[in-house]
Amino acid sequence: MLSAGAVSLLAQQAGPGRGAGPFGPGGRGGFAAGFALGQLDLSDAQKQQVRDITQRDREQMRSTVERLDQAMQAQRAAINQVPVNEQAVRATAAQVAAVQADLAVAQARVHADIWNILTPEQQTKAKELEQQAQARARERQQRAPRAPKQPV
Repeated sequence: MLSAGAVSLLAQQAGPGRGAGPFGPGGRGGFAAGFALGQLDLSDAQKQQVRDITQRDREQMRSTVERLDQAMQAQRAAINQVPVNEQAVRATAAQVAAVQADLAVAQARVHADIWNILTPEQQTKAKELEQQAQARARERQQRAPRAPKQPV
């Protein structure tokens, strides 16, 4: 959750009119987007450390998110080709997977760096908040009406 929020934050700040940083408006989900971090009573020093962590890798994350977008566009184009070009679909799918792996590694680094600045009490509370968020997500998923599948 920490890393997903950091990536969300970085992706959101790529364009004009985005959020005001990890503790301001505009963030969506995840610790670094302000949701859970705001509930962990971070000290001013910790807040600055989170800002430093997210800013440190911001450009690399933006670049990786842009690469992912481009790879996904290429994959959609390959999927929509008629007749089917299996080799092109496989190649573009492999490219999407490679960029997703790069993004996952970057997320893991941010997550670990933010996690390491939390006190043991904050880490415990963060785990509890994550469990609560997962329970809410499962509940929403169970309540969501399932639309019947339509033939293509």
